[in-house]
Amino acid sequence: MTALEERTPPAPEPPPPPPRRRLSALRRQEARTGRLLLSPTVLIVFVVVVLPIVWAVSLSFQRARLLNIRRVGLVGGYNLDNFQRVLQSDGFYSTLWTTFVYTAGGTIGSIGLGLVAALALRRPFRGRGAVRAVMLLPYITPVVAATFVWTVALDPQAGIVNAWGTRFLGWDEAIPFLSTPQGHLLGVPVPTALLVVIAFETWRYFPFAFLFLVARMQAIPGDLDEAARVDGASIWQRFRHIVWPQLLPVVAVLAVLRFIFTFNKFDDVYLLTGGGAGTEVVSVRVYDFLTARKDVGLAAAQAVVLAVILVLLVVVYLRASSRAERSG
Repeated sequence: MTALEERTPPAPEPPPPPPRRRLSALRRQEARTGRLLLSPTVLIVFVVVVLPIVWAVSLSFQRARLLNIRRVGLVGGYNLDNFQRVLQSDGFYSTLWTTFVYTAGGTIGSIGLGLVAALALRRPFRGRGAVRAVMLLPYITPVVAATFVWTVALDPQAGIVNAWGTRFLGWDEAIPFLSTPQGHLLGVPVPTALLVVIAFETWRYFPFAFLFLVARMQAIPGDLDEAARVDGASIWQRFRHIVWPQLLPVVAVLAVLRFIFTFNKFDDVYLLTGGGAGTEVVSVRVYDFLTARKDVGLAAAQAVVLAVILVLLVVVYLRASSRAERSG
């Protein structure tokens, strides 16, 4: 036994750790490779995103028009004249109020209609996939085609809406929906053209909310709803105490996204009304200052003011939601 133990070879020793200098060189090489792979993306983002923003902010502080835009440098004679002219110009605050009304109405309308559609298609039935696909049509239709269809349908001479209104609803005369700043509904004055633009925003973008809400509803455990149904809970009670708490985080995210997208919206309003009849939002006003007055500096200053307001609103929302999460 003693001789056998003497012939057993000793256990191999673990390999020595790599030298610190070699490990450091390997990490430096990996860091260089990472920077090399990221450099095209960083360059594209800088050229496409950062540089235009810096250029626009620079123009907002300078006296720049289309005639002398080539002579305006990145660093020139900066002043606050453009911002002073924007804040003191006629119609700026009314345009800002119109933008808030349009944004709030479009955001609430699109999310509300998306929620109703998601609840209606929650239970499986034959052809549900086809109905869901049809729901996406307003969102995937080109905006030019969608606005053309709405313009023709609302035309006071040949539109189907006015034809049905005068024939079945007892309208005395056709209503030019897209060129009427204010009308009356049941004796109450309402901004007709602005409501039509908000309705278009609701119709066109409710599929965006519909997709988010349908995806979240499919993740709700069916046992909860079934247990509440057995306990005799009504449809409203099941929605309020089971479905709505599950959807609330998604609705909050949708509200932020839709508010940002709608606040900067230009093409829908411009193609429907051109910003007339009380529908001029700030983005349309920026476009008019740029194309009609040829005043690049003033248009850039309005765009910067719009961006600052939007950033402040988003910051307020993020701080409020963060405070709610900590307290909850």
